[in-house]
Amino acid sequence: MRFYREQKKVLVTGGCGFLGSHLVDKLIDRGDYVIALDNLFTGSRENTLQHESNPNFEFLKHDVEVDLSLEVDEIYNLACPASPVHYQHDPIKTLKTCVLGALNMLNLAKRFDSKIFQASTSEVYGDPAEHPQTEAYFGNVNPIGERSCYDEGKRVSETLFFNYYRKENVDIRVARIFNTYGPRMHPNDGRVVSNFIVQALQGKDLTIYGDGSQTRSFCYVDDLIDGFLQFMDLAPSEEGLGVYPGPLNLGNPQEFTVLELAHLVISLTGSSSKIVSLPLPSDDPIKRKPDITLAQNYLNDWYPKIDLEEGLKKTIEYFDDLLINQI
Repeated sequence: MRFYREQKKVLVTGGCGFLGSHLVDKLIDRGDYVIALDNLFTGSRENTLQHESNPNFEFLKHDVEVDLSLEVDEIYNLACPASPVHYQHDPIKTLKTCVLGALNMLNLAKRFDSKIFQASTSEVYGDPAEHPQTEAYFGNVNPIGERSCYDEGKRVSETLFFNYYRKENVDIRVARIFNTYGPRMHPNDGRVVSNFIVQALQGKDLTIYGDGSQTRSFCYVDDLIDGFLQFMDLAPSEEGLGVYPGPLNLGNPQEFTVLELAHLVISLTGSSSKIVSLPLPSDDPIKRKPDITLAQNYLNDWYPKIDLEEGLKKTIEYFDDLLINQI
């Protein structure tokens, strides 16, 4: 005998972006009706073309800064440029996307009693004085720096989510995402994994900032999306307590220096590229590593399963195909 889950109507803002398109894949695979909302500022229709003929998929070109009325069961709010190159390109637009986008999606969730997920970021911790970073840490953020449009925009978004949770009884989930990589990353987004892979495949020098001793923790995209879905599907505890709304760190706690990453990319691509150093950008975090104790406590056996070497091989294959097709 087969049992079928009731189909949900799910809105994914930023649904044509790197993370959003992978989330759309997973939601459709499990039988949901998915609306991918995107203004295509950094997202691409190419990322969801495989679903265009699927009756359970719909693309909606829309900007989250503009209100809309759409009856859905769940909302995943992922809309926002997430790389320094993109979010610093138009910092006012980035802030408006974070703040107005959160307001509009929260009001939509309130109007239709929808569950809503907020894709927050480890950038809310800034250049952390606590290591590894726990959800209880308030962060060390420069409110007027070049990165603040994104860092503070996401912090305000979290504030809005928790006020709607406390005052309006909106069912929220707030996840703080740590460095994530994988296929469909934008080749020119300026993030360290995509930068290194593209440079290595093109035989160019790999550019590190500072001496490369700064650390990052890299989570493969499939592991992260599994965390999203488990977090959103949390049910009230048997003790009668409500569902934990977050914040919840989602990322891989394995820590690598940027220099170690550069050497690994060169090795896996077989590149003859050299490593060159550039000045460290302002407010660039020196250390970044998630404490995922809460995620392991609340989610069902969730832990990143794909190690860095395996994930890089998949990502290198994607970029290799992408660059060949661009020639």
